[in-house]
Amino acid sequence: MRLRNITGCREMIAASDYVIHEPQNYKGKWNEIFGNDHPIHIEIGMGKGRFIMDLARMNPDINYVGIEKYSSVLLRGVQKMESDPLPNICFIRMDAEEITGVFGREEVDKIYLNFSDPWPKDRHAKRRLPSREFLSRYDQILVRDGVIEFKTDNHNLFQFALEELEPAGWQLKQMTQDLHHNEEMMQGNVMTEYEERFSSMGNPICKYVITR
Repeated sequence: MRLRNITGCREMIAASDYVIHEPQNYKGKWNEIFGNDHPIHIEIGMGKGRFIMDLARMNPDINYVGIEKYSSVLLRGVQKMESDPLPNICFIRMDAEEITGVFGREEVDKIYLNFSDPWPKDRHAKRRLPSREFLSRYDQILVRDGVIEFKTDNHNLFQFALEELEPAGWQLKQMTQDLHHNEEMMQGNVMTEYEERFSSMGNPICKYVITR
């Protein structure tokens, strides 16, 4: 994905009330942000925010945290919130490698990974969000019966993700390599911007749901 630098985006994000600026201060007490004890679902690599904001709109009894590394991308989510505020969602600008420093043990009920950077070079495998290194991090913050949902149109990345499960101690709950032709897994499916674009081009979408 080619990122376009937006002048002043970091300053605009720093001034936004929709972004948690020192998230490490809320480790183990994220429900203080929302003022309730509803389940917490997070999306790592939220992009422009369409997916997670649609979920938040549909599920007012769930708290959502969108995580995005790139300021120029996160800004689009902030702008969406400014025009259509939602009380059960907030954002963090951070690298996902820091996730265990921000959420406490068993504080998160569900994790979404959508169209993550494939990091195609072998030496970068540890940076892939469905890698065993990241699965170990997710294991620390998810409740014991928590799940991870992963979607991608990149078949090499999906195959890699499947191969990482056993050594990382995770199990498949559901899996398809053609989501939009799988009636069962399409029930309640919420599309991302990328999913809509890729599926309209005829690209099959892969998805898995995993648990420990």
